[in-house]
Order: sequence, then structure tokens, then C-alpha cells
Amino acid sequence: MSGAGRCGRLARVSEVFDELAARGLIAQSTDEEALRKALAAGPVTYYCGFDPTAPSLHAGNLLQFMVLRALQRAGHQPIVLIGGATGLIGDPDASRERILNDRETVAQWVARIRGQVGPFLEAPALADPSLRAPIYVNNLDWTAPMSAIDFLRDIGQHFRVGRMLAKEAVNARLNSEAGISYTEFSYQVLQGMDYLELYRRHTCTLQTGGSDQWGNLTAGTDLVRRAEGVTVHVLATPLVTKSDGQKFGKTGTGTIWLDPSMTSPYAFFQFWLNSEDSDIRGWLPMFSERPAAEIATLLDPCETLPVAREAQRALARELTTLVHGERASEQAESAGQALFGRGVELEHLYADTLAAALSEVGLTELDGPVPSLAKLIQITGLADSLSQARRTVGEGGAYLNNARVTDPETVPDEGDWLHGRFLVLRRGKRQVAGVRRS
Repeated sequence: MSGAGRCGRLARVSEVFDELAARGLIAQSTDEEALRKALAAGPVTYYCGFDPTAPSLHAGNLLQFMVLRALQRAGHQPIVLIGGATGLIGDPDASRERILNDRETVAQWVARIRGQVGPFLEAPALADPSLRAPIYVNNLDWTAPMSAIDFLRDIGQHFRVGRMLAKEAVNARLNSEAGISYTEFSYQVLQGMDYLELYRRHTCTLQTGGSDQWGNLTAGTDLVRRAEGVTVHVLATPLVTKSDGQKFGKTGTGTIWLDPSMTSPYAFFQFWLNSEDSDIRGWLPMFSERPAAEIATLLDPCETLPVAREAQRALARELTTLVHGERASEQAESAGQALFGRGVELEHLYADTLAAALSEVGLTELDGPVPSLAKLIQITGLADSLSQARRTVGEGGAYLNNARVTDPETVPDEGDWLHGRFLVLRRGKRQVAGVRRS
């Protein structure tokens, strides 16, 4: 992962709050004036937690990395908490009880997410040796040795049930048929204990997270105040949704994962490239680390020439490079252009990139003799019938590997198979499908 070295330090210690606010990354904070003073007096030790409730983080988590990275560039000390304990419990869902994953599965997810998180914060440290390297912690390390009696006496005594019941998700569940278990009800106590433990171990005085977690975040500040008599801070990012109301990072087929085996770099790139202009105007300042003037220049064509999608392409390049690396980003962009014959040769795509791109547009497995081009167009769904496929080819509307073919009975020869396995078929300018032989 890369990209941090290019932008360098976007803000010094005293300016970072203003930078985050200008980028739209602050929805709420505890005492703003006190937090500003603390950041200006710096360095501040701060943390963000990620629960292993799936084998990968997703695009929505990138918002937290933007905050973590900005604070790190400003000279503050990041802590990344992977919730090996809270991941075993699960933050209460507003509508249903979460499925409890087994300990072995959660442990595996902890390791995978730890591997994903590192490069986001380690790449800047490599670019600027003066930046503070992240500290990694797992909250299972301090919860597992604690007895139930100690947990109730030392931690539970500081929590007031009335305030816990006021949490939105808890209140919704209490008034539903499903109700809420004590297991999930106790989640905010566990998360609050994390803040106390990190304050005691590392003098951590700032936690960042999503505004939908505000109740859990402030549970920690209250616990530190009650247990230690000191004031600590919380900074919450906005809840990002798409213009159609869908939760950010969701598509018709599911979540946009950061793991390339779950969402390919091609699909990741396409998610940002295909975002609506109404979305990109809000997303670009939040997710891009470019200077404000450059962002404004990129957003201007959204009004004057929306078809160019300059802002979307710039953000797709930046984030795909950040998450998957420069090679994968270049290949993902080239694949989109190559499939539709837009100046990039299909032969220049790596086999894994081509397979991923074709899987997104539609990939048909072929076992047995290779049929005619017309038949291939039919079986891949580019035509509704064989007669329609023949007509499409005969009229010059069919392409094999971006080369027009006019004979419906043409059979691809050995040299047509890209990487020995793939064919790219296209009908007109926009309809593309792939064939892979076994």
C-alpha cells in the first residue's frame, strides 16, 4: 500500500482539527475547545478500534483510516485496537441478535485484520521517519485474564443502567419482540473498559470512531473520568450513505471488502469510478488526501462535464493504490479500458486481473469443443437466441478480443485465447462477457 509519501504532512499538530473539519470528517466531538488545545499541545496518543466480525475490513472503514492517518501526519501517536474480545460479543444490532462466532474463527479474523490495518499507518512512517509508528493491541489480552467478579466490581460499578438503556440500538431492541441478551447489552461496558485500559497503559486521551458508535465511545470517556478522575476525548466521523440512501460500501451484491480475495481490485476500482456525482462531491474531500485546491479542481467538472468522471477516476486511483498497491491500481484501471476497447490492449492485462474483471461482467465456463462465435455470444447471454447472435455478427456488431468479426461461423483458434484460457466477447460498445475454458 502506498500514497502517503506523495501528500506528505497535510497538517501540523495545531492545524489537524481544522483539516479534519474542512474535509467533513468530524460529526461530533467532546469539548471541542479542550480537544483543540490538547492537539495543539501534543503529541496526543489516540486510538481507534476495529472488531473482527468478518474476515476483512470494508470500504466504510476507510473513513477511520483517513482520521488515523491525518492525526499521525500531525505528529500524534496512533494505537490500533483489534477487538479480539468485543468481536466475540458483537455490538448490538438495532433489529436482531448477532450470531456469536466461535473463538477460533474470531482469532483468525483478528490476525487477518491486523495484517490489513498495518500498511495504512506504516507506509507514512516509511515515507517520513519522524512519524510515530502505530501501536497494536488486542483487547482480549486484558479481558481474558479478568474474572467475572473483578469485571463486575472494578468496571461494572462505574456504569449506570439508565444511561446504558438510552443507547439507540439497545432501546430499539428492548421495544422489539427479539429483545436483547445480557451478552450484547454488556458490549458498551467492554468497549468502555478498552479506553480505561489504554489510558492506564499508554496515557491515551483520544478515541476516534463512527458517529453511530457515539454511545459506546462516550461510555469510555465516562469510565475514565469515574475511575481515574481525568477528562479524555472522543472524535466521531459522520455516517456516510449514498445518495439513494444505501449504507456506504454496499452494492446490490454486497459489501466492498478490502481483502482482494473478497472484492477484487478491479471491482474496488469500479465502485469508486461508478459513484454518482452527488456522492463524489461529499466523498472526495473525505477520502482523498489531495490538497483542497486540487480537490476543488477535480470536482468542478462534476457540474460542467459530468460524463468525464474525472473526480471519480482520481479517487478510484488514489484509494485502489492505497489499499491494493500501485500495480493493482494500474491493472484495475487498464482492465476497465481494455474490456471496452478503449486504447489498452487486452494482452497487457495480467491473468488474475483479466479473470477478476470478466467475473464482474459475466464469465462463462467452457468445457468441451469450442463452438462458433455466434454460439459463444448466445451462451454468454450477449444475445437471446442463436439467430440473433448470427445477425449481430453478420451486421458487424460483434467483437472477439476487441477485434470485429463478421463471420458468424468463425471459431476462435488457439492464438485467440488470452493467457491460454480467456476470450473477451463484446456486442456493440457496452455489452461485454468472457469465456474461460477448463
